[in-house]
Amino acid sequence: FAAMASDSGGGHATLKRCLGVLRDARNDSEQFAALLLVTKAVRAGEVDAKTRRQIFDAIGFTFPTRLLISGQPPPGCPPHTFRALGLTLLACFCTDPELAGHSQVLNKIPTFNEVLLSPRAPDSTSMVDDVYQCLSAVLATARGPRELVAKGTVSALCQAYLSGGHGSDRALTLLLGLLAVAEARCWQKDAPQLLAVLSKLSGDFLKAEDMTKFELCEVLPHFIPLSAPLTQDSQGSECLHRLYKGLADILGSKLSQSQRDPALKLAASLVQACGAEWIPAGSAGSKFLALLVNLACVEVRLTLEEPDPLELEGKKEVMTTCYVLMEMGIQECLREENPLLDEVQKMQLMRIMEEAFGAVIFYLRQVKQEELQDPFIFASVRVLGAWMAEETSSLKQEICELLPFLVHYARKLFKEGSPAVSLPQAELGSTEGSALPQDALRFLLPGFCHLTAEDRPRAILVSQGAPALLCEYFLHQWEVLSSEPAAPAPLMSTEMSLQTLCGIFLNLVVTAPDLVRRDKTFSSLMDVLLKSLPLLLPQERHLVLAANVATLGLMLARILAGSAALQETQSAKEFFGATLRFLSEAHTAQADPGSDSLAVAVSPAYASAWDDMRELWFLGMQALAGCIPLLPWLPPAVLRARWLEGLSELLSRVSPASLDLELIAAFQGVLVALARASEPCRDVILAHHGTEWANLYGMAALEQCLAEQ
Repeated sequence: FAAMASDSGGGHATLKRCLGVLRDARNDSEQFAALLLVTKAVRAGEVDAKTRRQIFDAIGFTFPTRLLISGQPPPGCPPHTFRALGLTLLACFCTDPELAGHSQVLNKIPTFNEVLLSPRAPDSTSMVDDVYQCLSAVLATARGPRELVAKGTVSALCQAYLSGGHGSDRALTLLLGLLAVAEARCWQKDAPQLLAVLSKLSGDFLKAEDMTKFELCEVLPHFIPLSAPLTQDSQGSECLHRLYKGLADILGSKLSQSQRDPALKLAASLVQACGAEWIPAGSAGSKFLALLVNLACVEVRLTLEEPDPLELEGKKEVMTTCYVLMEMGIQECLREENPLLDEVQKMQLMRIMEEAFGAVIFYLRQVKQEELQDPFIFASVRVLGAWMAEETSSLKQEICELLPFLVHYARKLFKEGSPAVSLPQAELGSTEGSALPQDALRFLLPGFCHLTAEDRPRAILVSQGAPALLCEYFLHQWEVLSSEPAAPAPLMSTEMSLQTLCGIFLNLVVTAPDLVRRDKTFSSLMDVLLKSLPLLLPQERHLVLAANVATLGLMLARILAGSAALQETQSAKEFFGATLRFLSEAHTAQADPGSDSLAVAVSPAYASAWDDMRELWFLGMQALAGCIPLLPWLPPAVLRARWLEGLSELLSRVSPASLDLELIAAFQGVLVALARASEPCRDVILAHHGTEWANLYGMAALEQCLAEQ
């Protein structure tokens, strides 16, 4: 062994002899001596892939495992000799990805953590380096991140970084890697430790006055969690304040492009996590917010108004960052409660953003068919959708000209399913509930809802086949919602998309009834609505969506009354039964605090959502009155539901002064339609003192109808 150790000739030859000894060793002493030489070669970097595999084949995981748990080392050796040898061998094995993901390596993670947290002996740095090499290799495997989080490595790395000892920079690098692939799990399990790291980083960021400040701009976004709101924690709030002050220092200075871009990315990551809550109220905060949005808009205009393909390719990530800041600008300009911006600032920002969105539209008009899978186009359409949702008067001409592209793009992604992966920070909110890789329609729906109320854009959307696309999308979203009946909370984005789709279709039903009659899309939609309302209505959490579906269904039924689906089919009977329940249960009698009598009031189950449902309820009552003379089987269904008796009882019990004229007119419209269409309905109204309360409530049309023979 002495001869082999002093052999200055071929390292590979020595290794080969050592491997032979390892295989044929008669006792632990011989194996240990050979192993010392093998680890010496490993540390010297003399091991290629083939030799590494030979070492593994010679000793497997058993011997390194024994070394890690062995007690007293040989006389004259440092106390951690065995452990150091075992770690060196594992680090060597871990350079093979297949071995790095082996359960025998994964079950050593607690040992790796222990080494990082142990008091450091002066000669233990190689052990620490080996541990970092093992952890880096494990992180790169399929099971690695989950195992590392579960076995406490996040906490160990945080403590190793905060201690500032040997390898602390590698601890930070590993933390960045873990957060990139398992952010929610990391914060869920080790929030206090990660917050301590963020606290140090934000403090360093605020104090730094050299290039370190800009380097930290690149690191910090990884430590700003979307899954754990920092504003709800005093330590988190303090971190946010330091980041705000540090960013205000940077962005208030003259910067180069390479300095400004990381600062904008950090600001965007804060916006994604906290909205504008991290920006303090007051003059300084409002100026900072306006500056942020202004810088983003300038960057967008400079890049997109005269796009150079090569330059744009390198700036797409910072462009999506700017989009996040512009979307915050839209939200803050519309904010009425505790606004950060005053009215003058809002008007100035809206003008600046209008110019930037003009540049986005200009860019999208240049897009070629083969570029449609580019995630940056998705980000551009998404942010334009945010603008179209809120700002309906500006850029009208440009948006109308872009509509054919938007419909084509949204259809392509919906029909094909987009394989593109979003650029970092391309989205401000969650994509939950979509079940599509990139769902452009979801972001365009609010804008389409505004546009379908106007003649020219509506005609363009219809000419591009938007109704059929939107009907298919409605069915897709309904399937997503109905496939999660036991979800603890509603799938908010799906629910909102379905409500907005109902708004779009209501616009089309009201403004383009001829289209509804001739386009088979609306018959298909009617079929979906007939089946969906009875499933929605028992669930209080879906009440606003049920109001939308019921009202749209009634409005469609007035136009499509002759269709086969509405001729007393089972689905039609169930739909109208659910509709009558929805309309009849909206009001109840309750004590009037100002008098001894009862007053009509919105039912408790409807009260919290009434602001969102009120107009729909009145429109639904009007549409029901319109359906009654067109569907002969409907009045008998109303009789079976005993709605007339319930309404008579309500009107007989409450004070007439508690009903406003709009509510009286809504009730009267349905009662008159029933009395005219059905003798049995007229008889029930008369039998329940209909003439008396018609007079009492000033329902002149009902009085007249009941008086006629």
